[in-house]
Amino acid sequence: MAQQKTTRSTSTRKKRTKAKPTNKKLNISFDFLKDTRTHKVLGLFCILIGLYLFIAFASYLFTWKDDQMHFLPLSFGFPFSDAIVENKLGRMGSFLSHIGFYNLGASSFVFVFIFIALGVRILSTKKLFSFMNVLKYAFWLLILGSIGMGFFFSHKGFPYGGIFGDSVSGWLESFIGFIGTGLLLLFFFILLMAHIFDIDFDDFINSMQRIFKFRKFEMPSFSGIPSLADLKEKLPQVGDGDTTKRKRSSTDSKTKKPRTTRTVSPPKEDLVNVNEQGVADSKAKAIKLTPTTPPPKKKIGATGEKDLVIDIKAPPTEGTIITGISKEEDVVIEKGDYDPTADLPRYKTPPLDLLEFYGNDQAEIDMDELEKNKDRIVETLRNYNIEIDDISATPGATITLYEIVPAPGIKISKIRNLRDDIALSLAALGIRIIAPIPGKGTIGIEIPNENKKIVSLWKLLNSKEFQKTKMELPVALGTGISAGTYVADLTKMPHLLMAGATGQGKSVALNNILVSLLYKKHPAEVKFVMIDPKKVELSIYNKIEKHFLASLPGEEEAIVTDTRKVINTLNALCIEMDGRYDLLKKAQVRNLRAYNKKFIKRRLNPEKGHRFLPYFVLVIDEFADLMLTAGKEVELPLTRLAQLARAVGIHLVIATQRPTVNIITGTIKANFPVRIAFRVTSKIDSRTIIDTAGAEHLIGRGDMILIQGAESHRLQGAFVDTPEVERIVEFIGNQQGYAGAFELPEYGADDEDGKGGGLSFADRDEFFEDAARLIVSNQSGSTSLIQRKMRLGYNRAGRIMDQLEATGVVGPNQGSKAREVYILDLAELEEYFKRMNS
Repeated sequence: MAQQKTTRSTSTRKKRTKAKPTNKKLNISFDFLKDTRTHKVLGLFCILIGLYLFIAFASYLFTWKDDQMHFLPLSFGFPFSDAIVENKLGRMGSFLSHIGFYNLGASSFVFVFIFIALGVRILSTKKLFSFMNVLKYAFWLLILGSIGMGFFFSHKGFPYGGIFGDSVSGWLESFIGFIGTGLLLLFFFILLMAHIFDIDFDDFINSMQRIFKFRKFEMPSFSGIPSLADLKEKLPQVGDGDTTKRKRSSTDSKTKKPRTTRTVSPPKEDLVNVNEQGVADSKAKAIKLTPTTPPPKKKIGATGEKDLVIDIKAPPTEGTIITGISKEEDVVIEKGDYDPTADLPRYKTPPLDLLEFYGNDQAEIDMDELEKNKDRIVETLRNYNIEIDDISATPGATITLYEIVPAPGIKISKIRNLRDDIALSLAALGIRIIAPIPGKGTIGIEIPNENKKIVSLWKLLNSKEFQKTKMELPVALGTGISAGTYVADLTKMPHLLMAGATGQGKSVALNNILVSLLYKKHPAEVKFVMIDPKKVELSIYNKIEKHFLASLPGEEEAIVTDTRKVINTLNALCIEMDGRYDLLKKAQVRNLRAYNKKFIKRRLNPEKGHRFLPYFVLVIDEFADLMLTAGKEVELPLTRLAQLARAVGIHLVIATQRPTVNIITGTIKANFPVRIAFRVTSKIDSRTIIDTAGAEHLIGRGDMILIQGAESHRLQGAFVDTPEVERIVEFIGNQQGYAGAFELPEYGADDEDGKGGGLSFADRDEFFEDAARLIVSNQSGSTSLIQRKMRLGYNRAGRIMDQLEATGVVGPNQGSKAREVYILDLAELEEYFKRMNS
């Protein structure tokens, strides 16, 4: 068998060798077509033709009577004759105009659009539109325009419809009548416009409802009989007594609607299986990483082709169970669905033209390189007595995946241990062996390409997966093998941790996530809480403060850079989280999506404290610096947010360049099921991030390993440059925004300016004196000491510590160090209490 395969591969190489000279001659002959200068000449020439036709056609509208005599009979040698014409572009312009208008009428102007569109498409390096689609739509517009012109202007002397339009419209009019022909043409025109512009008729109907303000019919009031509006005004609020309950029960009996608690099955996006009791099955999809359809896999050394289909399993998530109908629903007057974007109705998402397109990032299949790498892999394995039955390759933008099927009896560990030997034979950096590939009976060897492509964020955001997604918070992470676009839902992650060495792509990945959300969400739907200890990475987003940012009240800048303000911001988010849980409890829902859906349907009364809740995305660029300066004061509220905040729409995105165990602790890793590892320097750092080796073999420049549960995927992150982000935030910042940044709840720890000095003794916590005695006796101003000794929660212990600072017992916060205690002994403290009470 081995000899037969060797003979077949040898004969195949001979055939290729014979065919190569012919290909080279062809490449040399047509090299000028690949020159960008040739593209510019062709593009400008097409635009020139379009302008020429436009001027000629426009001039023909006024000179056709004078020039028509020259075309009876029509001669193709007319442009070269001595005839004198009135057309502004001479005999050639008059000749072309007559041919167009005589056959197709005024719809010949469509040819102007075709040539100009072709020229723009050739000149542009970006794929602004598909010329084939333009050609298709132009053809139908040409046909419908000619027939329509012939139908409506057949009685005019000018050939508005041409021979084609007049004859077809005349036949239709005799066949289905004048009105029938008009209706048929109108139907096809609307059909063409709906197909070109992808009209959403639901939005059109909703717009008509808002314009005409459709309302329910109300019975008029007669003398002596109160009107329906009077009854609604006199109707008492729900929960005021038994009278309300009796009225509700009578209303229920009339309408025959059961008031018992009911369970509504959640949408398919949240649950996969629902049992008979309506409880979510544990095997539900939580995160969707949606790849585009990959090109067919190229088989090497074997016959046939097969497609690479990557099936990404997902961890369980909680379903949305709506139980019952809240009491406040019955007193809410029907006003139509609530529109959360009504405050900024003219807001527009940034156009994709603000992003750069870095050429074709689709991998060009170099058969010579694939064949060379295949031979070296086979030769290296044979040197160690390892035979393989099959080998195939799937090229990507930066790496190529070679899948091998070992012969029976070969141990996988033998191939896994040969990583360095294969890297030596290929002279390549960043080789990674996947043994075995999950879900397949093959072993994967990932080898970097010699010619790597830059993956542009423009391509990811312009993909069908991103444009048509129904995800709540879609983020474009990058491309996989065969340039498949991976789009993930941040709400299903629900938190993301990124780590890697300096300069390997973390900040670019953060920008990708933020830009993806800016392109997809309205300012009323999502808010960013940005923490940037380095002070320069996220400062570019200051311009969208009035649109997308959230901060503590009274702050000059929404992006947090000071360590103390970071602690206050995290604790303010904890307060916001607790308040949201109270609202969810009142609304009898389990997550933010169900709550907002109820609020939009006006099933929750704003007078009861309900409001539309935007998503919060907490972004921390350099987490290691916070852990070194603040330690537990940062870790405790952050851990609490990671454990509880996902159900109320608060999601965390954390990046660090120091992936050590004292920074990425076990508590943090346990609450970040989705983690991304960029290139690191050691195997230990790789295990710290993704619990396995492999990140040390990445090639950098956005090359990443995404781990979700027990599965890992290698992706190439998209590149977005700083000028691109500046253009996007400039576009958003120039639009009308809110009065300021979204204000988080106030947190009492922010008393640095001495405002707490006037705090009355009655306003202090009941454990204030006991905590002061504890701090003075231990001479340690630590919040955790109050927590442990007095068994209090972190928030309450923090408030007591702030009161101690405001009254002068302890000094200000010093990061991870304990506060300085200003009172030396208990006797001095008691005297201090007497002076305060007097």
